[in-house]
Amino acid sequence: MPNRFQDENLVLSNFYQEVWVACTSCGKKAMAKVNVETKTARMLCSHCGYNKETTTALKNGTIEMPANQYFNASLWLQAPFKNDIFWAYNDKHLEYLERYISATLRENKDRTHFTLLEKLPKFYHEAKNRDGLLKIIARLKAVRTIS
Repeated sequence: MPNRFQDENLVLSNFYQEVWVACTSCGKKAMAKVNVETKTARMLCSHCGYNKETTTALKNGTIEMPANQYFNASLWLQAPFKNDIFWAYNDKHLEYLERYISATLRENKDRTHFTLLEKLPKFYHEAKNRDGLLKIIARLKAVRTIS
């Protein structure tokens, strides 16, 4: 029986508000979060205590972008794959990608041409890359639990 995945029509911004990053101070795993109500972004490292807050408001409103970009912080969950980079914002994003990549039957319904899966680079979709990508995901999942 095929491993089935049904697209939830999520978009990349569903994962923007909590991003796992490499601390800009010590390099270990930290968290960057956006608070939409207060229009602030905060990066906090539980290893070295680094704690920085900034505003997400601009003169002409707000801009929605991943939390890590407010601090110019690198993503924690990333790894090279051939000539590309595989990455995820957080554990929920990583698990969603894992479910999609591991599926042998991928179903979609009422796509809008703006879903996260439709915007992924081609190498995420190709069956020939499934095993290699799943190995990367397994390594990233191991790193997330020890950091």
